[in-house]
Amino acid sequence: MDIKLPLETQKRLHERIRRFVDESYGQNLGDIGAREFLDFCMKEIGPAVYNQAIADAQNCMQERVSDLENICFATEASYWAKEKVARRKPEPQLRSTMKSR
Repeated sequence: MDIKLPLETQKRLHERIRRFVDESYGQNLGDIGAREFLDFCMKEIGPAVYNQAIADAQNCMQERVSDLENICFATEASYWAKEKVARRKPEPQLRSTMKSR
């Protein structure tokens, strides 16, 4: 699997590679050298970084899914278990024994 970067990202990375080589080694790499170095890194190093990122994402998702029961859990048949909540029984309504006149 070839990893493709947008052209704008490639240009930004070329500049950073040139700057790194210049500041670290005192060498002017140029555009072609920076492009070739980036291509080499993308072919040789890129897949290892990509695979590790996918493995990390899978582990993260598996941890979240395994904890799903704790995150999204609703207690079943909990109406009677709420004894702390005072339930008032409805008071019986008294019927008047006297008829209205």
